[in-house]
Amino acid sequence: MSYRTTRRKFLQRIAAAGAALPVFMSSRAEAQDKHPDLRVAFIGTGGMGGAHVGEMGNLGVSCPCFCDVDTDNQSQAKRMYPKATAYQDYRRMFDKEAKNIDAVMIGVPDHSHFPATIIAMQLGIHVYTQKPLTQTVWEARMLRRAAERYKVVTQMGNQGHAGEDWRRLYEIIHAGGIGDVKEVHTWTDRPIWPQGIGRPEGSDPVPPNLDWDVWLGPAPVRPFKQGVYHPFAWRGWWDFGAGALGDMACHTMDGMFWSLDPGYPAAVEPVVINNKTAETFPNSSIIRWEFPAKGDRPGFVQYWYDGGLKPDRPADLEQGRELPPTGNLFVGTKGTLIIAGDYGSGITTIPEPLINDIGDPPKLLERSPGHYLEWVLACKGDGKTWSNFGYAAPMTETILLGNVAVHVGERIEWDGEKLEITNLPDANQYINKEYREGWKVWA
Repeated sequence: MSYRTTRRKFLQRIAAAGAALPVFMSSRAEAQDKHPDLRVAFIGTGGMGGAHVGEMGNLGVSCPCFCDVDTDNQSQAKRMYPKATAYQDYRRMFDKEAKNIDAVMIGVPDHSHFPATIIAMQLGIHVYTQKPLTQTVWEARMLRRAAERYKVVTQMGNQGHAGEDWRRLYEIIHAGGIGDVKEVHTWTDRPIWPQGIGRPEGSDPVPPNLDWDVWLGPAPVRPFKQGVYHPFAWRGWWDFGAGALGDMACHTMDGMFWSLDPGYPAAVEPVVINNKTAETFPNSSIIRWEFPAKGDRPGFVQYWYDGGLKPDRPADLEQGRELPPTGNLFVGTKGTLIIAGDYGSGITTIPEPLINDIGDPPKLLERSPGHYLEWVLACKGDGKTWSNFGYAAPMTETILLGNVAVHVGERIEWDGEKLEITNLPDANQYINKEYREGWKVWA
């Protein structure tokens, strides 16, 4: 598959996702007054950054400034907020505009999530950061601590966390609908970008619309190559992205984290790694987490599959039923849940009649007014965010341990309290990364 075809399909998916966003919005959101008294800045105004601009435009917030390293990506923001000041370097934007900003939305490549987010928090600015919250395990732990320290409103961009479906899963699990959960299997249709490749030779001229040095941010310097990293395929590179796992697990594994509250894993193991290189994530992988018992919940294992791999078809799955393209299996002592898609929709059971017995469990969780609206309201002191960093950072940290295990290529045993791999000391180098001079911007 060519890069052009891959990117086109990805953009089609983004468009479809944007069209589907009202699914997460309640009638309250549709009737809600505009919010011009909230001043929101944007770091990243193309791709998901563009979705941020559109959503905030719908909610009527003010925008004093925005930033994108590629001026070609700024057109939507300029059109919606013609009086806002445009920047290409978010550090300069914060230096000049901090006093004019109440909240910021960050939609840039993974490797720049942490420095942009921590600067905002240190300035007392509320933050919304796209998933995965960070690129490394250490960064996630630091943002969890920063949220406790700076007391700003925080939210990660996993939209399904505001929806009804993951709440229903939580309530089914807590009502004992399938008994004790023994295994969870999660799979995705990613990657839809190149992986399993080496770094290309040579360089191309940097286009005049792009600040390549700022795009690289904290990552090591490398030559610009047209279409290889920016604007899309960065997700597959160790230096810039977090692979298929980082891209989708904060969506598709959200239900497991919410309903089972796993805590720290005891160990993480790469079961399958196909065609990993020193530069990029593998073409496909299977990863296994082992979670110990916690309170009344027994221990269980979590599996992740990407690159076209899926769990084995359950032997007792009725003839003619197939596993969905993306989704989850929750295997319990009383039965199995099949969950389609990335946001917990389409819950069915094995055996199929069990879904009728489960019915509608008691509602244990407050409902959200909508993923973006809840953040806006929380920034104004009205309500809370559900995927705040107190929840999202530990989830991201645990997910990204899977990438550490893939990088090492061996089972790692984890001491979560000490933030340390205990069985392979050399593997601790992958818990974080080196930051380029000028980009280590936190205390």
